[in-house]
Amino acid sequence: MKDNFIAKRLKAFKYAGRGAWMLLKNEASIQVQAAIAVLMIVAGFYFDITTTQWALQFFAIGLVMAVEGANTAIEEIANFIHPDHHPKIGYIKDVAAGAVFFAAVIAIVIGCIIYIPYFN
Repeated sequence: MKDNFIAKRLKAFKYAGRGAWMLLKNEASIQVQAAIAVLMIVAGFYFDITTTQWALQFFAIGLVMAVEGANTAIEEIANFIHPDHHPKIGYIKDVAAGAVFFAAVIAIVIGCIIYIPYFN
């Protein structure tokens, strides 16, 4: 019997959860991002930020974690395809890391917009 739509979605969710766990367990960059996310969540409770600020903060956390995960996947694929140093592979990896940089800068800006007023 073929899997139905819901069963397929549940399997996909299971695989995604496993991938998230693998990232958190094995990748230092994701571990650092997760630790920062926990600190920001604690700060949100401490400063009693608004619902809109919570939404922006979780958007920023999700954006950075998602792009960091995609960057890790791109690096793994690049290393698998061409384990030795190659200028094109280096370019691909640098561009993927640049995407993480953009996401991190946006997260920092969002964090500053949320938290700087609490220190004035």
